[in-house]
Amino acid sequence: MAYDADVIVIGAGLAGLAATAELVDAGRRVILVDQEPEQSLGGQAHWSFGGLFFVDSPEQRRLRIKDSHALALQDWMGTAAFDRPEDHWPRKWAEAYVDFAAGEKRSWLHGQGVRFFPVVGWAERGGYDAQGHGNSVPRFHITWGTGPGLLAPFVRRVREGVARGLVQLKFRHRVSGLGRSAGAVDTVTGEVLEDSSVERGKASNREVTGSFEFRAQAVIVTSGGIGGNHDLVRANWPQRLGSPPEKMISGVPAHVDGRMLGIAEGAGARLINRDRMWHYTEGIENWHPIWDKHGIRILPGPSSLWLDARGDRLPVPLFPGFDTLGTLEHIMGTGYDYTWFVLNQRIIGKEFTLSGSEQNPDLTGKSVRGVIDRARSEVPGPVKAFMDHGADFVVEKDLGALVRGMNALTKEPLIDEAALRRTLAARDREIANPFTKDLQVTAIRGARKFLGDRLIRAAAPHRILDPKAGPLVAVRLNILTRKTLGGLETDLSSRVLTEGGRPLEGVYAAGEAAGFGGGGVHGYRSLEGTFLGGCLFSGRAAGRAAAAAVR
Repeated sequence: MAYDADVIVIGAGLAGLAATAELVDAGRRVILVDQEPEQSLGGQAHWSFGGLFFVDSPEQRRLRIKDSHALALQDWMGTAAFDRPEDHWPRKWAEAYVDFAAGEKRSWLHGQGVRFFPVVGWAERGGYDAQGHGNSVPRFHITWGTGPGLLAPFVRRVREGVARGLVQLKFRHRVSGLGRSAGAVDTVTGEVLEDSSVERGKASNREVTGSFEFRAQAVIVTSGGIGGNHDLVRANWPQRLGSPPEKMISGVPAHVDGRMLGIAEGAGARLINRDRMWHYTEGIENWHPIWDKHGIRILPGPSSLWLDARGDRLPVPLFPGFDTLGTLEHIMGTGYDYTWFVLNQRIIGKEFTLSGSEQNPDLTGKSVRGVIDRARSEVPGPVKAFMDHGADFVVEKDLGALVRGMNALTKEPLIDEAALRRTLAARDREIANPFTKDLQVTAIRGARKFLGDRLIRAAAPHRILDPKAGPLVAVRLNILTRKTLGGLETDLSSRVLTEGGRPLEGVYAAGEAAGFGGGGVHGYRSLEGTFLGGCLFSGRAAGRAAAAAVR
């Protein structure tokens, strides 16, 4: 029986590159197909901040962070809250991933030349009890070089495979079907799209110029999730989070459309946990967009006052950086799909980091001088650009003008100046009170006990209304689509399973298409820094398993 390759990999993002790299190491012949042009090689990972979840790393130990496998597993399970029969494989993947994060993950990447920023971030702090949601300690490690820096060794390994004649890169090939011979899926069909020279992330054309059919002994699906397809996001929106937002902005390009998930399901794959998804509540419209509805996430420190659309403070523990989906659930219960940060220039300069490789040119460009200049600047350049040009930003010297600006950005003038002044004055009084009952003030003080937060993430406690810390800033926050937490159900060998629980012969899946492992390794929530790592871990597993299975 004639085959065009040993394995066909569908999707040239990080998971697809990791799988292909492993296949190359095993000497297997691979066809890597993707509907986008070559300039989009690496997919969403290119745009990422490069955050990775490690457990008991050298970076943590240098900062006197005491972490352990047992603590990380407790945090993961408390966050995931697995509670469904179909969580069998996701739970197994979660256990395996924590083993990986506490074991060889860092040394494996370090051996390929990946390096890490020395200050560890503390994302998703939870704020509930010890066994509930959140990271008990800081675990968010930033790749030196951000997303492009993490992609680099895998792109290199795949291109070496091309040079050796083991890999064929087939860009502008859109898959539309999976076919079988003798019971196993071994055929991939689809359309060849017209060449496109658009820059990375821009929408490419969908003009069809031909068709293709490739055959191989195994197929690995690494096509990503649904975050760029707002209709599909709304169709799968979980009831527990209320009605889907009227307005959403996109943290991923439009080609992240979920198309391949439906095709795999049509071929017999089981798609589970469709209603589990991860969207951010601190989204701002990109003033210089690359794709349609392009949004950027603010990675906030703990000091901004978080208000709902009517100007009321969000309840405890929904402080900046504590519980993403808990905050989303609360917001969707207010009847509005936006909220506000109110702060001042001193806080925004210290505490605002913008997610994305393009928003962090110092880290992406591996510039030590740039990082030092950022730390010394009153407001980092990328943040200052949003203050000057961002559609969601209001910057004013006095509160009255700030409130007028806030109300001008919304359909209804819901913010009352007198009420907001009382709220700010009450908060500011607690700053001078060592016995405060304001738990956000307690959280700020707690954050500053960690050296990393004190250095670059948490401003010294001060009054928001202090004129010396001004001007005042208000930021309208939108719902930002991002990750699909459910996906194709897979066993620990990344083999895709059917409704009956048996492997769909010849088919593997990895990355977001597989819920980062098992069809939903995160359960209901993420600990952050686990999406890129999930692509690497599941992509590596799929590549190794497929390499061992083919003859």
